[in-house]
Amino acid sequence: MLSVTDVAGRPACIESYDPAMATAFPDGFLWGTATAAHQTEGSNWNNDWWVWEHASDTLVEEPSGDATDHYWRYPSDLDLLVELGFGAYRFSLEWSRIEPEEGEWSSAQLDHYARMIDACHDRGLQPVVTFHHFTTPRWAAADGGWANPVTAERFARFCAHAGARLGERIAMACTINEPNIVPLMGYLMGMFPPGRNDDLDGYVKATATLVDAHRRAYGALKAGPGDFPVGMTLSMSDWGADPGHEDKVQEYRSRHEDLYLEAARGDDFFGVQAYSRTRVGESGVVGPEPGVPVLPMGYEYWPSAAEAAIRHAIEVTGAPVYVTENGIGTDDDEQRVRYLRESLTGVGRTIADGLDVRGYFHWSLMDNFEWAFGYRMRFGIVGVDRTTQQRTVKPSARWLSQVIASNTLDD
Repeated sequence: MLSVTDVAGRPACIESYDPAMATAFPDGFLWGTATAAHQTEGSNWNNDWWVWEHASDTLVEEPSGDATDHYWRYPSDLDLLVELGFGAYRFSLEWSRIEPEEGEWSSAQLDHYARMIDACHDRGLQPVVTFHHFTTPRWAAADGGWANPVTAERFARFCAHAGARLGERIAMACTINEPNIVPLMGYLMGMFPPGRNDDLDGYVKATATLVDAHRRAYGALKAGPGDFPVGMTLSMSDWGADPGHEDKVQEYRSRHEDLYLEAARGDDFFGVQAYSRTRVGESGVVGPEPGVPVLPMGYEYWPSAAEAAIRHAIEVTGAPVYVTENGIGTDDDEQRVRYLRESLTGVGRTIADGLDVRGYFHWSLMDNFEWAFGYRMRFGIVGVDRTTQQRTVKPSARWLSQVIASNTLDD
């Protein structure tokens, strides 16, 4: 049995709310938190990320290893969500477990994810299932990965097969998590598999394949059993420019965001994932603005990102929006609370302006494997001792729990 305590072994101080000074969220607003399979399950050795983590020339600080052992510990982790008052849990299927070789399907692994979905329902949590969260089976990666157009067909086949087994119990489905990040980091910046730098041809091909994969996956899931909304999630930003270069914002945003937003028109919902601001200047994307605090991830402390992204996503897609990821990687939990307060205030403004924003998912439930940064970045509202796997509820979790319970945010 896991021991679960607050930081410093005592209950966190819970701030009081003044009903006269509060942002009220609408009835039915969905509060959730999120994880991804490779970042939490452990021992996902059959995908491209495990290969990349162990390559001799990798930029990854450390391998994922056992991660947070969520594959086995998910029941007690779900109990934490219930304790904190969340209404939904977003998690991903590991494609490489379910289809370990092309055309070979693991009923045992589908049963595992079926048990996870059932465990959510048993606890009153809506299971929000992501079908691809950055990891691709080794066999698909070895055949060109996302630069190979056939990967879109293979992914849609996977969605159809998994959806046939799980669809009746899924509450919401996300096809691909942040498809714009996969080609950017994998083909231009060398931080994701396949680890290439400035491979514009690979970037263009992978982008086209990922857009095609989303459309095919959407159709496959809607054609299968169950009646659940399906959408894409996208990495988005607030955008700014050096003086005199404001015209570059649309140039860069159209390539990084709008191409995918346009591909999502007509979907059941759109998932906004925003953390910070992207700035452009004469030479293209530039770093943080002098004087603006910079977080350990290297980007600006910029809590208005979610509000800006919501407004742009709805403007382009016309679809209802969920904030499917928002949070902050920091060792300062008080800073996390400040960020969440400011970010949620912005979300509240979009709702007050009549925009169709239906829920908010905090990233993430627990500190976990943050891709190339290893375990150094801490986004969780629950800490994890990786030696003992003990979970520790942070004060930020208790703060967010009260916001959820009251469905309001004080000003």
